[in-house]
Parts: sequence; C-alpha cells; structure tokens
Amino acid sequence: MARKKRDPYRDLDAADEPAEVAVPCWLCGRPTGKTIIWHHPVPKSRGGRDVVPMHPICQQTLIANFTNAELQRHAMDVEALLANPDVRKFVDWVANKEPDFTATTAKKKR
Repeated sequence: MARKKRDPYRDLDAADEPAEVAVPCWLCGRPTGKTIIWHHPVPKSRGGRDVVPMHPICQQTLIANFTNAELQRHAMDVEALLANPDVRKFVDWVANKEPDFTATTAKKKR
C-alpha cells in the first residue's frame, strides 16, 4: 500500500486567512466590488505613472467629462474633479448604489 503525501496547507483554518478588504474608490469613496479598474489620474500619454482604484462606472464618467489635458491639470486632486457639476451630480447619484453597480453613462462631449 502506497503512502499518502501530507498536504501542509490542509490544516489551515479559513479563519486564519486574511479577509479581503475592499479598497475605496478614488472618485466616489464607495468600497470597490469584484471589478476594480486601476485608473491613471494623469493619463499615461501625458506621463502619468500613478494608479488609483476605481469603479468602472466612475472611470467612464471621468473619461466622458474630461479630456486628457484637463485630467493632467487636475492630476491627483479629486476635489477639483468634483467641482465639475456633472461629476458631482454623478457622485451624489451613485453614492447609495451597491459596489458592483453598472449603468450606461453619458457619451464624451465633443
């Protein structure tokens, strides 16, 4: 009869594992859900390297309301982005939605 190999990880209890911590969205502040977008506040085409966690719907709203040049000017300043009435209206509307909420967003203004 062959010996069974002992799995060293078998005895780990699920309670010992760290719980997943939902990081807050950079724009709206709600906890992120299953899908997290790592957004460049300063676009990569403009030399941006830093990334921040966002909901997909929040990123779509930023892209629809700002050009890359405007995003570069605002950089990491969330308050400047929230000064835009359309973005503020969106953040107030999405505040009570679940983390994985999705909806159609406005098209880019040209």
